[in-house]
Amino acid sequence: MTERVVVIGAVAAGSKAACRFKRLRQDAEVILVDADTYISYGGCGIPYYVSGDVTDEKELRSTSFHMVRDEAFFKNDKGVEAMTGTRALSIDRQNKTVRVRKSDGQETDLSYDKLMLATGTRAKNLPISGMDLENVYSVGSLHQAMAIKELVTGGQVEKAVIIGAGFIGLEMAEALADMWEIETSVVEYCSQIMPGFVSRNLAQMAQRRMEENGVTFYLNEAVEAIEGTDGRVSAVKTGSRTLEADLVISAVGIEPNGELAEEAGLEVAPGGFIVVNDRMQTSDPDIYAGGDCVQVTNLITGKPGFYPLGSIANRQGRVIGTNMAGGDASFKGAVGSFVVKLFDGALAGAGLTPERACKEGFDAVGIQVSQFDRAHFYPEKEIIFLELVVDQKTRRVLGIQGFGGESSGMYARVNAVAAILAYQPTVEDVSNLELAYSPPFASAMDIVNAVGNAAENYLEGRYKPVDAEAFAECWNNRDCGKYFFLDCRAEADAKPFEEKYPDIWKSIPHDQLQARINEVPKDKTLVLVCNTGVRSFEAQINLAACGITDTLNTATGVAGMKECGIRF
Repeated sequence: MTERVVVIGAVAAGSKAACRFKRLRQDAEVILVDADTYISYGGCGIPYYVSGDVTDEKELRSTSFHMVRDEAFFKNDKGVEAMTGTRALSIDRQNKTVRVRKSDGQETDLSYDKLMLATGTRAKNLPISGMDLENVYSVGSLHQAMAIKELVTGGQVEKAVIIGAGFIGLEMAEALADMWEIETSVVEYCSQIMPGFVSRNLAQMAQRRMEENGVTFYLNEAVEAIEGTDGRVSAVKTGSRTLEADLVISAVGIEPNGELAEEAGLEVAPGGFIVVNDRMQTSDPDIYAGGDCVQVTNLITGKPGFYPLGSIANRQGRVIGTNMAGGDASFKGAVGSFVVKLFDGALAGAGLTPERACKEGFDAVGIQVSQFDRAHFYPEKEIIFLELVVDQKTRRVLGIQGFGGESSGMYARVNAVAAILAYQPTVEDVSNLELAYSPPFASAMDIVNAVGNAAENYLEGRYKPVDAEAFAECWNNRDCGKYFFLDCRAEADAKPFEEKYPDIWKSIPHDQLQARINEVPKDKTLVLVCNTGVRSFEAQINLAACGITDTLNTATGVAGMKECGIRF
């Protein structure tokens, strides 16, 4: 009798698993079941469809060779039967059947030998009034994206409010404000954008880049209600203000569709995520699960995690397809690598932030550096920013985050470290990490190596950094008599500050410091300043050799402070 595999969910993980299995087992029958009429589409591309970068929704559903992935495609090209508009109702594990309801209301049972659940997630809804008003969306499907696109292209939106400053919120804010020039506001409950993913300084850099492009942010504010007129949204009310809106997009998180698994008696973790082993098997060995609905091991903490990314879903799908066909593939977990485009900027990261690492019990610190993305002598270059998160006791690297230009290669630098995080690298491993080098692409000592070097210097007591936020605190308390600012840049850059703040600011270029050491006050905390933090670090070393150790080096220099919007 022909073996049958049934896959519930046909977007990323499910489609990949079905096709992988069919390639390995041409003799078997594969059925894809999905409640939607659109399947196998690139959900991560939705913001770029709304923005107009992707002109047609079919591009999100097409292969790289321009074939639309619909029922006919799966049948003719892949040998897989796709049952769209069909909802899975229940699983009978004893009889190995799935009860489904077709779009015409007809119910039937599908028998299976192996079953895969790729039921995905749904958008969370705020427990507030007005969520059901017209023109309030959560961008949980391609249908909603198409509805939003129709509104903006029809000129029906002048003011939009995004609730939530995570991935989707920021990408949708860019989509609306960029090409469509819609007055766009983002309301975020936390005190920074991308909470939990990057440190505050990098968040400030990314936020400022978006503000320069017309997006307004309201942080530390909770949305209390969405208001409407004649059934259509008209405003968003927070605890501090009321924002007019023709369009509201709620991007406050997602939750797994784990009910089908739970009702079937499969092991489900708190929060509704389906529990799987590293072969992606559920508690029933004949049932697999993958994609956004499953619990994934965090390879840094060893604890359960959740990573709703198309890249991970596709990798899991391949593992599942292999194993359902009798193979022995495994998916060990993830470190949470990400990159998000913010106009002409790129914010990327992997692993833990300093704050999260400390909550997980590590003695963590974040070390930040700034450096040109290319060789300093190459004509096209820009300063980029990188932070390495390390455990001070073990020297283990726990995470990396960075911000730079869209074409700076930031994602590649984060990927280089992300690839080794599971193997518990130390700061020395990052310092000596081999990276491709050519002046048009990188420096001979790449910023990845530089941040490893900086972390090593910090752990060994040679480097005493102060980040942009801490510098701002020193600056705001400059009249207390405790701080003195020593500018290590060339005089042309430093003199204007010395003339403006003669009592607290001194210009001594770093190559003149030893000859002018007597001009340095010995009774103050010296805040050392240069453009990127390199010359001021040299000064810190030289001062220590002269017995002056009460110093703080601006970690990312004036460049980092400017990128954060700090003025002095």
